[in-house]
Amino acid sequence: MVDIREQSPLAMAFVGDAVYSLLIREHLVTDKRHPINKLNKMSVNYVSAKGQFMALELISGLLTEEETNMVRRGKNTSKASVAKHASVEEYRASTGFECLLGYLKLTNQDERINTLVKYILENLKFDN
Repeated sequence: MVDIREQSPLAMAFVGDAVYSLLIREHLVTDKRHPINKLNKMSVNYVSAKGQFMALELISGLLTEEETNMVRRGKNTSKASVAKHASVEEYRASTGFECLLGYLKLTNQDERINTLVKYILENLKFDN
């Protein structure tokens, strides 16, 4: 078995992306009734590189030292490409955010994930 702390930040981001996307979608579907095209647009606001950058900025003061280190590892991981609708800074931050959520999921810290995502959903609003 692989020690999660030694796992690639991109592998953790791979998991974190799925975790965040699912939690956002669950929230949007259970919050109110919306047409599917609106659900998709609302979801993209949160799960895009720009939305994840904003979410990370929002929670950065709530993170433990260990969590901050995971974000840093994710941010410092080099990727071959950058999202077309995001700056390099936003893209790196979103990878750090996803790395954090992947790390928390893979270390069975679901309660912590829920706390952070709840805080994001309560404080990060988009016009739709």
